[in-house]
Amino acid sequence: MNKPILKSGPVVIGAADFFARSQARLGFDVPPGLYDPNIIPASGDPGTDKMLEIVAREQPVRPAAVLIAVVDRPEPTILLTQRSAHLNDHAGQIAFPGGKIDATDASPLDAALREAEEEVGLSRDFVEPIGYLDLYGTAFGFRILPTVAKVRPGFELAINHSEVDDAFEVPLSFLMNPVNHQVHSKEFRGMERFYYAMPFAERYIWGATAGMLRVLYERIYSS
Repeated sequence: MNKPILKSGPVVIGAADFFARSQARLGFDVPPGLYDPNIIPASGDPGTDKMLEIVAREQPVRPAAVLIAVVDRPEPTILLTQRSAHLNDHAGQIAFPGGKIDATDASPLDAALREAEEEVGLSRDFVEPIGYLDLYGTAFGFRILPTVAKVRPGFELAINHSEVDDAFEVPLSFLMNPVNHQVHSKEFRGMERFYYAMPFAERYIWGATAGMLRVLYERIYSS
């Protein structure tokens, strides 16, 4: 999962093939590491794995859920947001609709759907959940469980500007092409760790969002 360097060629992206592969490879079993600090989500990068071990010892686990909304257009796209500039965490960054899992949420799926409604006004009526992707850990203690979903076109968004400045779509073919998966590194307490970036036009997609997109590519196409 999320290996920093993996030589692989471009893939041909078709909506029917993507959804068929996703339905065959994903399910709705909730990984115990979402809540258990003793289970460290594996990243495939030794530096990141060590960072997540340290974070788990020093910070409480913060379970979260996001929606990887794949819009079923003739050329399929993924819906992303740009977080509001005034937020305390990850201000201005590109993200999936999502957030922390509340005690009132019936499941991580329910949390992802609720957050998508609250942030961008995406109605559940247009969303067909497919399954959970692998658990993703961050340096801030978040344990993120992404839900991959097929979204029917025709929805209208209503941006909640207290949380999100913008919502936009990026072609699935761009995001699932490993040629566009740049590998960068940074230091964490003397250790080098790797992360992905996928710049698209004026949008700089990086960090956890790019990491989860890379995981999506590896789960759906590289095996």
